[in-house]
Amino acid sequence: MLQRVISKLGHDSVEQEAGAERTMGFGRTVMLWLAANMVVTTLLTGTLFVPGVPYMGALAVILAGTLVGVLVLALVGCMGTRTGLPTMVLTRGAFGVRGGKLPGVLNLVVLMGWSWVQALLAGIAVDYAVASFTGFSNVVLFTVLCQSVVVLLALFGHRGIERVEPFMAAAMLLLAAYVFYRAFSAFGFARFAAIPGDPQAGMTLAIAFDVVVATAISWTVLAADFNRNARSQLGGILGTVVGYTASTSISMILGATAAAYALLSGGERQGFDPRVLVENFGLPAAVVVFLSVMATNTLVVYGMTMSYLDLRPRASFPRTALIIGVISVLGATWQGILDRFLDFLLLIGTFFVPVFAIMLADYFVFKRGSYDPGSILSEGRGAYWYTGGYSVAAWVAYAAGAALVFYWTQISPPPFGATVPGFVATFVLYSAARLAADRLGGGSER
Repeated sequence: MLQRVISKLGHDSVEQEAGAERTMGFGRTVMLWLAANMVVTTLLTGTLFVPGVPYMGALAVILAGTLVGVLVLALVGCMGTRTGLPTMVLTRGAFGVRGGKLPGVLNLVVLMGWSWVQALLAGIAVDYAVASFTGFSNVVLFTVLCQSVVVLLALFGHRGIERVEPFMAAAMLLLAAYVFYRAFSAFGFARFAAIPGDPQAGMTLAIAFDVVVATAISWTVLAADFNRNARSQLGGILGTVVGYTASTSISMILGATAAAYALLSGGERQGFDPRVLVENFGLPAAVVVFLSVMATNTLVVYGMTMSYLDLRPRASFPRTALIIGVISVLGATWQGILDRFLDFLLLIGTFFVPVFAIMLADYFVFKRGSYDPGSILSEGRGAYWYTGGYSVAAWVAYAAGAALVFYWTQISPPPFGATVPGFVATFVLYSAARLAADRLGGGSER
């Protein structure tokens, strides 16, 4: 029996075997990305918007920001479909064989933070539900149990994840529909639509838009990890756009609606806390939180494993996933991380908005939509060696782009937001740096 279980574990690697079966059609791609971002962190992000901005303004910003962000997500996913390579491995094409290792390290750190936040939120929600029925309360215990289930699911690799995600997505859609029904039947949509913005809350439309786009950027680190298993480019792109747009819109609007419901019920504005859902909508909301974390954190642990395999290609997938999973379980018991979630999300934008701007410019403009997977995976001198394994043009553009995004998000936020301008600025900076490097080096950067 043990051997049978071991044989079912994932044995994924950064390099797809020749002739390996692509397992994700359009429908499975939709369901995977639908389950991916129907998560408590995305839902609670929506609660941060109300009453800072008007309820209808929050809905508009959520839809607009999601449609902008999913374009980057889908295009990076398309790179994975074409090459068969995970996201962090693909960074070598633009940053160099050695230079591409740093984004992988950053990705490990960022995804670990995601896993801690989501596991802790699941533990809080489950603890609240259990305490309301039995009186027993232990947030740390339930956090550890929730994340342990996640680690077990992640051990089965992408095939196991693809089988489980559609069922979780369907369950979450039904439960989300229930919460919407409860909210709008209690007060009517017109009452929600009439909620004005409160400038004292510290949230603006520009900040809200930035947060929504940054959420998509935070998921883009996993785009190629999963979409490299898509059967076709078109199916992968359309499935990603449909699934991610639906999941993010439903989750964030659900969060904004929950916050508005609490206000209309006479409650006070609440922070980034899953109890705002459980207190107002009962056990079904707790089930939504639990299932969303199971679905999403499984993808996160898988993504961390693939990032580590980018750095150490010969490592064992099951062993790496187990070790990373144990670290994620232990770290999730740190409750102070919830107080820093919004800063953490905007910091992701600082790190990764420039990375993806450079990747897309390099792949679709300068490399004309083609990378050589063999050369990217090679540790020796080849097409992506550049200067000592680093692309000077990419790192100059990255340093400038990251500084701009950091300045705009942390020091002097512009009225039109920072994420999209930071992406465009980095795209232009890299294009100019590449053209200059090609002229000086006689095309050596190619």
